[in-house]
Amino acid sequence: MPEFEIFLRLGLALAIGLLLGLERGWHGRTEDEGDRIAGIRTFALTGMLGGVSGWLADLIAPSFPAFALLALGGLLALSYWLRLREDDDLGLTTEIALMLTFALGAASVIGEMAPVAAVAVVAAILLSMKPTLHHWVGQIERFELESLFKLALISVVILPLLPDQGYGPGEVLNPYELWWAVVIVAALSFVGYLAIRIAGARFGILATGLFGGLASSTSTTLALARLVRGDGSLSQIAAAGIVIAGSVTFLRIVALVAVFEPALVAPLVWPMVTMAATGLAGAGLTQVFAGGERALHDEIPEIGNPLALKTALGFGAVLAVVLIAVHYLREWLGSEGVFAAAAFSGITDVDALTISVSRLIDQDLPLVDGAVAIFIAASVNTIVKAGISLFAGNGGLGLRVGVIYLATIAAGALSLWLVG
Repeated sequence: MPEFEIFLRLGLALAIGLLLGLERGWHGRTEDEGDRIAGIRTFALTGMLGGVSGWLADLIAPSFPAFALLALGGLLALSYWLRLREDDDLGLTTEIALMLTFALGAASVIGEMAPVAAVAVVAAILLSMKPTLHHWVGQIERFELESLFKLALISVVILPLLPDQGYGPGEVLNPYELWWAVVIVAALSFVGYLAIRIAGARFGILATGLFGGLASSTSTTLALARLVRGDGSLSQIAAAGIVIAGSVTFLRIVALVAVFEPALVAPLVWPMVTMAATGLAGAGLTQVFAGGERALHDEIPEIGNPLALKTALGFGAVLAVVLIAVHYLREWLGSEGVFAAAAFSGITDVDALTISVSRLIDQDLPLVDGAVAIFIAASVNTIVKAGISLFAGNGGLGLRVGVIYLATIAAGALSLWLVG
């Protein structure tokens, strides 16, 4: 190894120690000098020790870092045991961070530098986020945690065992692909659901609309419309939140297409992005005239946990029905049948139709027809949400949302026509 590269890699090892030591030193800044197990100097030296061990692995023996790490672990274990005799409520975070610092220091000399630096930055962020992470964990209900574990178990253990072949009419029902679609959609929805559970209500209606678009824009629309029904003065700001949720849905569609059929992204991305941009612009104008924003209550009960097995299996059933319907309608009516299925599916669900059409691309459905079908489903679903705003909210809310959504659909149709 060239001399300059050795200095560079040892410098990275030192920088990693200083980075993690800075965080640990700041965390323990209120403790007395002798009460801290390690500060910035100790972490810097540990990083250097790891780097030198990695260097000696090349000069003396490849196993040298392993023995050095074992010795460091023994020293930390002894220190922890002695401190535990004085205080029986100790954590292991600093000890683990020291061992990680050593390992990253060694890896900076032995392995690739970029991944090592990335891991060090992520570790520093995790160490600094203790209050935030504890707050997030405190916001999660037990049944939500159990749902996450159950879905993870079924996905990791059962998914690889499912047959990866088609069954039923036209062999459109592939158990492996069906459940994989359920996992993707549930995980995407859970991001928005969890954001609302943790912070959405506290940050107001606009943040709820943003996160709700990931979780379920239809449920978010219903929740905000009912809010307006109880307090008509929230009509303008709720309209902005509803439109934001609907706009995020268009971007969500692009994300699903990118996962299940990347070739369909090209003809679909501009209409969906145009619709999202138009909706967000309309929401922005509505917010300008709405004045101050108000916070929501603690929860939005209309938005259910997407990782609950009942919800996940329900989506799987809907997806199976849509797949069969699209197959038969296409067989009977050609592309027009796919468009008809898209219109009916859009009344209740866009995700299932998006995935179904994405799979048809491999069965000789033209890309343009696939993009048109998804646009139809998204447009119908958008009209349904405008109707929910009118009937579950009030006339003012329905008018505001309806006008913006009509402009959104028109802009998307124009973009689709230009691209096609």
